[in-house]
Amino acid sequence: MDLHPLTPDQLAQAATTCLHLQATAQDIHRKRPFVALLLGPDNTTVLLSSNSLSHVRHAECELARNAADNFDAAYLAACTLVSTWEPCAMCAATIYWAHIGRLVYLASEAALRDIVGPANPENLTMTLDCRVVFAAGQTDTEVIGPVPEWEGRVVQDARRFWDSHRNPQ
Repeated sequence: MDLHPLTPDQLAQAATTCLHLQATAQDIHRKRPFVALLLGPDNTTVLLSSNSLSHVRHAECELARNAADNFDAAYLAACTLVSTWEPCAMCAATIYWAHIGRLVYLASEAALRDIVGPANPENLTMTLDCRVVFAAGQTDTEVIGPVPEWEGRVVQDARRFWDSHRNPQ
């Protein structure tokens, strides 16, 4: 299966869903503001979604592992993972190993680092672009992100969490 082009309307719908899930993760489930969802090959069907469960069980990893356990690799190569934030190296590698064909992230690791603050033990950000991780692989993973028209919205929503979880120094 080949990746179908992602239209602006499909991207907007997925981004809206992610932002809603990120707010729900914080407000109802008391989770960290990280969400990932998996779109089927039609770029509209949401197959899976995941919140971040802890500082080591990230939304993208949890989703990619679940997807790899439940879907064929060739099918996943035609799917898109949409994340509120740029995946860390661990998550990017898991997306790669799950054979997910496209990643869309709404906000950058640099923007996350700005709102988390320095040396925050709940999120010790890494300055390693996910594209570097994917480039080291043997198959292509299309990457779209950050998405400028959504980054500010993701940051604004996540700031609610991080302002109350800043590392006191």
